[in-house]
Amino acid sequence: MNHRLAVPRLAAALAFAALSALPQAARAEEPSDLWKAYNDLFKSAKYIDLTHAFEPQQAVWPGFGNATFKPAVAGKDIEGYVKKGEEFTYEKHGFVATAYDIPTDQYGTQLDPPAHWEPMGATISDIPATYAVRPLVVISIVEQVKQDEGYHLQVADIEDWEAEHGTIPEGSVVMVRSDWSKKWDDIEAFGAPKFPGVSLAALKFLHNERHILFHGHEPLDTDTTPTLEGEYWLMHNHFAQAEGVANLDKVPEAGALVAIGFAKPLGGTGGYARYVAIAPSDWQYGVSIDEMPGSPLPMQESPLKRDANGVMRPTEKK
Repeated sequence: MNHRLAVPRLAAALAFAALSALPQAARAEEPSDLWKAYNDLFKSAKYIDLTHAFEPQQAVWPGFGNATFKPAVAGKDIEGYVKKGEEFTYEKHGFVATAYDIPTDQYGTQLDPPAHWEPMGATISDIPATYAVRPLVVISIVEQVKQDEGYHLQVADIEDWEAEHGTIPEGSVVMVRSDWSKKWDDIEAFGAPKFPGVSLAALKFLHNERHILFHGHEPLDTDTTPTLEGEYWLMHNHFAQAEGVANLDKVPEAGALVAIGFAKPLGGTGGYARYVAIAPSDWQYGVSIDEMPGSPLPMQESPLKRDANGVMRPTEKK
């Protein structure tokens, strides 16, 4: 299947969105909302989650340490209902809640704003709503990484992608596929000092020549240089980046979109992010809204209980 044919279909959705922003006189008989685009394209599109669920036991820079999950407890007495310090339970209170002690905002799949390194940089709460949906470019360095686990994306790799798919769209998100995320559950292997990265020359080309929104990668650092030169350059030039991205092997290299969501702590220097690829309806991976409408949500296989790490999980598999 030639998935470059899918590009005009999703590009049409973006064009429709731009058209909808025009004054009424300029739009003539066009609809005044985006619901038609949703029904025509997005309802049947395939959705692929590019995000690791974060948990207490996972890879993280050792200078930060790992998170702790535990039951939430009452902060004060409520007469006849709960006592201060008491754990909320399904049986007594009708609900449960969880307390998360996360020692850093650089944890799991994330969005790094410039404030992470730059005292004059934008924080997470400064990120504009226009980040929400963008064209998605996926550039693979998988074959290079098979030969050298420390391989870094080069300008030549970008030019090879463009020779096949055309010029990278301005304002797009460029994800660098290395398949390093397949090591995620092997904490030691994932956190090895040698890992795939993105060269400074490639970053400068993507931002200065192609004017992308930001790039993303599967490891938790941009590069393996002693000074992290790529991340330093990005942050001090007021660009964001995505880290710890997953499932890029299930996304087309061109023709898809990415939906971007993240927590919004005021003045945050990092963001717990969720990235979801939106691929054409004939793409082999992902699920459509027709297949998984999300309301009501599916039930668990068995009742939820906390495991030894405080994570709510089904008690048993059927």
